[in-house]
Amino acid sequence: MRRRDLIALAVGAAVATPLGARAQQKAVPVIGFLGTSPSAPVEAANLAGFRQGLGDTGYIEGQNATIEYRWVESHYDRLPELTADLVARKVDLIVAQSDPTARGAKNATSTIPIVFFMGGDPVRQGLVVSLARPGGNLTGVTIFGNELDPKRLELLSELVPQAKMMALLVNSSNPAVPIERIPAPLEEAARTKGVRLRMLEAGGESKIDAAFATLAELQVGGLIVTTDSLFGNRVEQLVALAARHAVPVIYYRRDFVDAGGLISYGPSFAAAFRQVGAYAGKILKGEKLADLPVQQPTKFSLIVNLKAAKAIGLTIPETFLVRADEVIE
Repeated sequence: MRRRDLIALAVGAAVATPLGARAQQKAVPVIGFLGTSPSAPVEAANLAGFRQGLGDTGYIEGQNATIEYRWVESHYDRLPELTADLVARKVDLIVAQSDPTARGAKNATSTIPIVFFMGGDPVRQGLVVSLARPGGNLTGVTIFGNELDPKRLELLSELVPQAKMMALLVNSSNPAVPIERIPAPLEEAARTKGVRLRMLEAGGESKIDAAFATLAELQVGGLIVTTDSLFGNRVEQLVALAARHAVPVIYYRRDFVDAGGLISYGPSFAAAFRQVGAYAGKILKGEKLADLPVQQPTKFSLIVNLKAAKAIGLTIPETFLVRADEVIE
């Protein structure tokens, strides 16, 4: 081979190698995951659902996709720092696991796609223009968690029809939760059932204990635990307090009942996270975010724990049990 040909070959190799390396690096997308708490057992099921959704679109963590995890752990003041870090790392997509993290991600970037899982109304919170056509750089799944509270109140009232006072346990430290007043639909449901409502604020572990301590003083006949990651990360604590104070409690997720709680009514979180994972994968594959409407669950399950009912001296009517999707003996 002539010397001129050798030089041309060497130059071509020097140019091609960096380009090839960059192309190969770009082929492995990086997902930023803004989560609530890595220690809660429920996260294992949620992350399994998310990874399953990614897998449905052909992405496997550690093989052809990388996930950078950032955990808020209910310290919402850390959100600007955590989101700024993900943006600085130039992740290809951000998954936001809650209402506050979705807003934090939106405040941090208008260009990186964001797929959220949230309990509230993304339209009312100004995250999307509409559910059908989100607009901007956000879409995802909302379970409209606390909008199911009127139904939960109705179910709880069936179990304790003699109750004249019901309470809501709310996280006063969550910026997405309005605690100034009880939502109008819930007030209307309470009037229909002839009960008064009281909001119990809990912004941390010790405040949860204090809130339960006031139940007897207020003569509360039943308690609704509202949808919030703070409570989701303290399943054992809440179930233990409900048993200690012998108060009927309805929860928003079935793992509370699996841990010994009385009843739950709500959607499957794992199924919702699978949809989040599927949306993330579709966007990484090039689908337009604007063509992906905000999803909502269509199935809601009522789970009843008879052992928990017996422990607090509560008899659950047979007519109630036949409507349950699952009864834990």
